[in-house]
Amino acid sequence: MNAEKLSNRLERVAAFIPHGARLADIGSDHAYLPCNVIKKGIVNFAIAGEVVPGPYQSAKQQVELLQLAEFVHVRLGSGLEVIEKGEVNAITIAGMGGTLITSILEEGKSKLTGEERLILQPNISAISIRKWLVANDWALVAEEIIEEDGKIYEVLVAERGKSQRYSEAELLLGPFLMAHKNEVFRKKWTFELTQWKQILANMMSAVDTDALQNKKTEILKKIAIVEEELN
Repeated sequence: MNAEKLSNRLERVAAFIPHGARLADIGSDHAYLPCNVIKKGIVNFAIAGEVVPGPYQSAKQQVELLQLAEFVHVRLGSGLEVIEKGEVNAITIAGMGGTLITSILEEGKSKLTGEERLILQPNISAISIRKWLVANDWALVAEEIIEEDGKIYEVLVAERGKSQRYSEAELLLGPFLMAHKNEVFRKKWTFELTQWKQILANMMSAVDTDALQNKKTEILKKIAIVEEELN
């Protein structure tokens, strides 16, 4: 992967960036995504934000190598602190856990005007993001689920809008993904079912406590939701 050829995962993230947007890519690593969409003319300005000095330097070198420093600003900082309020209207956060993405959004809420499109690609725990979006009046407008190199990823796209109410199943599985239930969706949740059932089997030999009972109840609820949807 490089600035010329993104991974399929990042290609799908890029596909949801509006043409002409001003982009902030948070956790940009080598700045491949912002450099790619600048070179393709999808956006005319981008910020590559990175909290770790090593990747920040790598991103700066990449931007300078491609002579894109006029269009891609590389900034060192945590989460959304690298942007000014109203400076961008599209934000991508990819390749992190859903809980971390949620904390970045929560800690950076003061930087959001509500005019942005959020394009979020969690590696795990997309449910955390969906719950945050609902709680903060952001509406899901699209979702995708893809497989690449043996790993499955979800892409969530949200815009500020009327607060949506989702069922437990929709929060866990994704309302748009549930509507299509493609092969990758079925593969992901079939695997999760197997994992949960193994965890339950292991719990049978553990000392019973209130915490364990609560965990069992939580897992059984998720199993019931997924089995109903897959069947």
